[in-house]
Amino acid sequence: MKDNFKSGFVTIIGRPNVGKSTLMNHLIGQKIAITSNKPQTTRNRIQTVYTDMERGQIVFLDTPGIHQAKNKLGEYMVNVAEHTLSEVDVILWLVEPSTFIGAGEQHIIKQLKKTKTPVILIINKVDTVGREKILEYIDAYRKVFDFAEIVPASALREQNLDTVVDVIFKYLPYGPMFYDEETVTDQPERAIVAEIIREKALHDLDDEIPHGIAVYIDRMKERRGQNIIDIDATIVCERDSHKGIIIGKGGSMLKKIGSNARYEMERLLDTQVNLKLWVKVRKDWRDSELMMKNFGYNKDDI
Repeated sequence: MKDNFKSGFVTIIGRPNVGKSTLMNHLIGQKIAITSNKPQTTRNRIQTVYTDMERGQIVFLDTPGIHQAKNKLGEYMVNVAEHTLSEVDVILWLVEPSTFIGAGEQHIIKQLKKTKTPVILIINKVDTVGREKILEYIDAYRKVFDFAEIVPASALREQNLDTVVDVIFKYLPYGPMFYDEETVTDQPERAIVAEIIREKALHDLDDEIPHGIAVYIDRMKERRGQNIIDIDATIVCERDSHKGIIIGKGGSMLKKIGSNARYEMERLLDTQVNLKLWVKVRKDWRDSELMMKNFGYNKDDI
């Protein structure tokens, strides 16, 4: 290992739907975190690893968006995000390109002022605005907080992401590798598969329903001597009326979610997938700590 090798933890924070998971997926070069244009897509801390054998290793924590919580699941998510700020070496804060710094951003600034960790501001989605505007946005944010760096970028179009990585390395401490160079995530395959199903459901369903769904994997087993994995999964929703919508007319919606998810799983696992989906109703599971625990959201893990 070189003497000048750096390694450390970086958290990506920001309001829901600002492009955190998209940024992480593009930096890592493959899809780990699910993305959607609906809020509350990311619910747990997802750890991914970027390794550059010359410079060092960055372990990214993609956290849920910081927002005002409405139920126990919301409280859990905000807790996860805010708890992470004090545990990392660098904070990446993603914002939309705007001079208006709203209540959500003010809340995040308040949290950031409690920490001594260097904060790099990423003004994301700059491909959607004129170049002359970007300086105004930088100026507006520079006045409200003492950022280590401010970088305009576009996660989706992969603009300026090299600069984002350069700037992160600048603030990381020297240290050894935490993971071997092949590792891209600490998430078990079952968790990623469940998240893929949830992502496809988020894409295909009405706005109201996705917040109230969870997915768990009942069975995931490779067939002996064959290049096929059998996966049985259950989509949990909060109401009987939601169950009908998720299944769709003649099972059409469930089929659509299943085939979209299967396509992505086969690319991820590099094997054929036989996917079976069920739908169950668990009323108000987002306010039940026991059910949240069963679906993988455990506040004791924070």
